[in-house]
Amino acid sequence: MRYSEFLRGVITTAEKDVKIYYKKPPVIIFGLLFPFLMFLAFYIGRKVELSLFFPGFLAMTLFFTSSSVGPLVTPWERQAGTYERLLSYPVNIKAVLMGDILAGSVFGIAISSVVLVGSLFFINMQIVNVGMLLASILMGAVAFSSLGVLISAPATTSPSSIMMLSSLIRFPLIFISGIFIPLSQMKGVIKYMSYISPLTYLVDSFHSGIGGKNVLPTGIGILALLIFSGLFLLLAIKIHKRNMVKGL
Repeated sequence: MRYSEFLRGVITTAEKDVKIYYKKPPVIIFGLLFPFLMFLAFYIGRKVELSLFFPGFLAMTLFFTSSSVGPLVTPWERQAGTYERLLSYPVNIKAVLMGDILAGSVFGIAISSVVLVGSLFFINMQIVNVGMLLASILMGAVAFSSLGVLISAPATTSPSSIMMLSSLIRFPLIFISGIFIPLSQMKGVIKYMSYISPLTYLVDSFHSGIGGKNVLPTGIGILALLIFSGLFLLLAIKIHKRNMVKGL
């Protein structure tokens, strides 16, 4: 397949996802409402300065929005019987998955950008590194969208099964990633567990861009998110190809 055809397949798949899946109830609930409700639940009644809590909230918003599209696409299309028809077109599985990642990334970047810009008018926070902040949003969106595509890899025609798996994976990550308990205050096993979560590196990178109070060396978070993105994509491609061979 030529590069131009591959790129067209990626863009066409992303456009299809935008038109069909952005308005699906699970995307709206888990991508938009859930981060906001989680923020209120943990912020209200606590004596925490909002500007210090905001990087974690922004990271949680990007995490849920970017990873909410991917888990729906494949099982929903398998259920509707359009998955095989899509793969019969002149596109390969890599183009389809990268199109799904692009759609999820755009959704996450768009919503997180609105939250960030809107918050600047209400929260007294200092953006010390614009380049780091923008790079973190971009790489975080790609990493979590790739995670969403990986979560959709199991061969099933039931979107609810994938959403259950998605919840089992995503919910624990937000509690070990420095959102509600700063990475600098973590100790013991929890601190070591936090390093296996890609969300940890996004939160720390956001702290680097907003306030300049990161724990990890500057740039490590971006590199880690890049590695996670590649790992999630490779695993997703491998599992989807295996399912195709088995006829699943």
